[in-house]
Amino acid sequence: MTHKSKRSIAWLTTTALLMGMTVVMCAVSIPVPGGHLYLCDAIIVTAAILLDPVAAFLVGGVGTFLGDLLFYPAPMFVSLVSHGLQAILISIFAHYVLKKHPMLSAGIGALLGGAVMVVGYTLGRIFVYAAPDLTREAAVEISILKLPFEILQAFVGSAVGLLLCGKGGLRRLYGKMQQRMRTQ
Repeated sequence: MTHKSKRSIAWLTTTALLMGMTVVMCAVSIPVPGGHLYLCDAIIVTAAILLDPVAAFLVGGVGTFLGDLLFYPAPMFVSLVSHGLQAILISIFAHYVLKKHPMLSAGIGALLGGAVMVVGYTLGRIFVYAAPDLTREAAVEISILKLPFEILQAFVGSAVGLLLCGKGGLRRLYGKMQQRMRTQ
């Protein structure tokens, strides 16, 4: 087996594993007033810090799309775009910005990616998956009521992902695994 095919298998396996974890985490939520707080952001942030932007999009965007398709289909396209862009932004920052301070850069990316996710879901709730019998004004009111929980979800997911990759050593461990693949 060639070096390149080993790396491709490792990339595919890691991406698929994290995507599967994202799908499962789409079913795990904490009930909050007016809805649920989902925990999939922790997997998305972790994957985006570890993986390239394409793999990050697959984990974040496609993973949440599939999770929604299985568990609650109404926001699946909103999830594809919002979490997909969130993951791409975090990955770009984690890999290409401030190379001497990768975790600081990942943190900035997580803040920006979280903001994109919050805005995406807020607009999505207003325009895409609000109940058909709601007026636009009612959909705006519901979106504003849910805004603190969207922000909390982004914050918790970012904190967990950054802790796992930074203090938890996951980024270092993943880097060592990649280095071993290159030398074999």
